[in-house]
Amino acid sequence: MSATTFTADLRDIRFALHEHLDIVGQLKRFAAHAELDRDSIDAMLDEGYRVATEAIAPINVDADRLGCTLDGDGNVTTPASFKAAWDTYRNGGWGALSANPEYGGLGMPHGFDVAVGEVLTGASVAFAMFPGLTRGAASLIEHYCSEDVKRLVLPKMFSGEWTGTMCLTEAGAGTDVGSNRAKATPSGEDGVYLIEGEKIFISCGDHDLAENIIHLVLARTPGSPEGTKGLSIFLVPKFEFDAAGNLGRRNGAYVGKIEHKMGIHGSPTCVVQFGDRAPCKGWLIGKERQGMEIMFLMMNEARLEVGVQGLVGGASAYQYALAYAKDRVQGVSVENFGNAAAPKVTINQHPDVRRMLLWQKVHVETMRSLVYKTGIRIDIMRHATDADEQRAAKGYVELMTPVVKAYCSDKGFEVAVTALQTFGGYGYIGEYPVEQVVRDTKIASIYEGTNGVQAMDLLGRKMTKGSGVLFMNWLQEVSTALEAAKAQAGLAELVEGVDKAKDALGAAAMHLGGLGMAGNLKGAMLQATNFLEMFGNVALAVEAVEQASVASAALAAGGLSDDDARFYKGKLLNLRFYVHNVLPRAIAIGRIIRSGDDSCMDDVLFA
Repeated sequence: MSATTFTADLRDIRFALHEHLDIVGQLKRFAAHAELDRDSIDAMLDEGYRVATEAIAPINVDADRLGCTLDGDGNVTTPASFKAAWDTYRNGGWGALSANPEYGGLGMPHGFDVAVGEVLTGASVAFAMFPGLTRGAASLIEHYCSEDVKRLVLPKMFSGEWTGTMCLTEAGAGTDVGSNRAKATPSGEDGVYLIEGEKIFISCGDHDLAENIIHLVLARTPGSPEGTKGLSIFLVPKFEFDAAGNLGRRNGAYVGKIEHKMGIHGSPTCVVQFGDRAPCKGWLIGKERQGMEIMFLMMNEARLEVGVQGLVGGASAYQYALAYAKDRVQGVSVENFGNAAAPKVTINQHPDVRRMLLWQKVHVETMRSLVYKTGIRIDIMRHATDADEQRAAKGYVELMTPVVKAYCSDKGFEVAVTALQTFGGYGYIGEYPVEQVVRDTKIASIYEGTNGVQAMDLLGRKMTKGSGVLFMNWLQEVSTALEAAKAQAGLAELVEGVDKAKDALGAAAMHLGGLGMAGNLKGAMLQATNFLEMFGNVALAVEAVEQASVASAALAAGGLSDDDARFYKGKLLNLRFYVHNVLPRAIAIGRIIRSGDDSCMDDVLFA
């Protein structure tokens, strides 16, 4: 390990996939994954790690320091080092790992794709933006476009020959998507419209890595009502193409500006102008005024991707901090304070540094399980033939999407900041990569719907759906897991603490539900962010319990190597630390929620 070289914790990734979540056992029963086995998963994970460390991680400095440039004709150029990395990535089929084999994908489980995505994204978040957005755009096209379009476009997107974007945001509208003003006027050609307007904050809105870019653009057709109900969605290519996929004229979609950002400099965040320099054709997807319904598919998948980015930021920062703490010699041990002749020790011997490291460790490892578990539930949702099982998996994914997006992006950033603190002054300068991780990770709590919006979605939509059935099903699943864990030696008292926090979460939900039923929507939404934080706090505690239960059983079985014994004991210590040092925040937040304080709403403030 090195404090300057990217590494990923493959041991814990394998633990999460196989020992904790049993991805093979859960998915092999479905025809689509009947050939799934642990050896193939581990071999592909190893190869993904090789690509990450040898091809992608070395370009991360260029991504940050050089960024992207814009010429006078609306074309974006990425750092020169990106080209070889992109070729390695696309030639390995990494962008098609879980894609539909019918359109050139490899058909691996989404839950495994998430794990590989952690490794590849950790090597360079900016680079990973290009294929990440493409996967989301391709998924939308697969669900809503005609078979002819799918067979023409999807193989090119899955191969990385073409890429994709999502064009929602407009200046002055921002999160209020219903205020968008972009227009789509019928061209006279069937299904083809002329797009006019400007979109901002478009990630990877143009680049030189692929020969064509498919923009998915929200716009308003003539006579459409105001608000989100009046929006339609269009497929807008950078270059038009014929029925054989041959590229034709440049479409009228041009980049007017690259934003100057805090981080992810290698990913060009663009202002894209449609129909300003030349006519811009867009092909209607679905029906007119169906745009937001369709776009939400891509947005929800993107929100889960953002949760992965939060995990990635925390995971890579923790690995850097751990390596540094093991190597950095500074000061004497606590027992030798005041003894100038005492030998110097590495900082991982100092209590407060150890506290920071374990705080990082337990958050990263529990977030990892939560994110992977959600990915596997997506696989079950897609392939289950039993209606009840499919419904349960879908409900879990719906409920957890805002939690994964918001809580993991917030905590991933906190882990990165704590990792920087572990370095002391060296963390704040560019000599070590952790300061870039902090900058690159911060965006995750902002885009794809700010975390405040995610909190309102959780409280206002997901918690109330079906009179609370999604939440109640989750509580029942958690109760079953906790009861099983209490039987493991030495875990009962710790698990009881998690049980109490789960009950406090339920009480907070009941309290907020009561406010909503009484018509006090402002009072309820004022606590939405607190509720999401409380939910995430308890959700990670559940993951810590499940991991510790697996570890306890492994230790009881015996026959372990020294390394494996240390690994499993670390899982038990994770749970103990989390219950005593992190979980009490859930109880405290519950008290905040029930306090009913609304002082920030007083009219004397912020006038």
